[in-house]
Amino acid sequence: MDALWNNASWDIAPLPVGHPDSAALLRAYYDDIVGRHHGRPVTDAELDEVLAEEPSDDLTAPTGHFLVGRYGGRPAGCVGLRVLDAETAELTRLFVRPEARGTGGGRRLLEAAERAAREVLGARVMRLDTRGDLVEARALYARSGYAEIPDYNGARYAEHWFEKRLDERTREKIREKEDRPSRPRGR
Repeated sequence: MDALWNNASWDIAPLPVGHPDSAALLRAYYDDIVGRHHGRPVTDAELDEVLAEEPSDDLTAPTGHFLVGRYGGRPAGCVGLRVLDAETAELTRLFVRPEARGTGGGRRLLEAAERAAREVLGARVMRLDTRGDLVEARALYARSGYAEIPDYNGARYAEHWFEKRLDERTREKIREKEDRPSRPRGR
């Protein structure tokens, strides 16, 4: 993290996917996950192809919602929501720029997405898919109360599927866990 971001805080708000900040974050998201998948840097042509194959146009009302997180005023993360049915939303494109990782942005973006799923989309359940190599994401979902479920969407690159009920009791349990002092780990 560079010195300009020291003592910064997160501000998360809706932003259209077509906005330049959203487009830059989505490009960085795909650069990160496609590069990790291939184990090498991704070319601009490959990124253009992925962005064309995986459009984000549905992450806008009435079929979805898109949030951008700013850390210290700079675009540093994003998350999208897609309506699956009257009670279910799908979390997608959760991303924090590498230079802003370790600042709590992933958790804050996830919480903001859950709130938007309930309040904006009327969802009672959140689902998502992810890959096996995205270890940090899977750990975040598990810590946040998501349980692994069977494949619900047949997504091409997905290896793990998660679900969480978005009710008040679940949120309270997560807050209690976060408020408990952590115990030092033994050797």
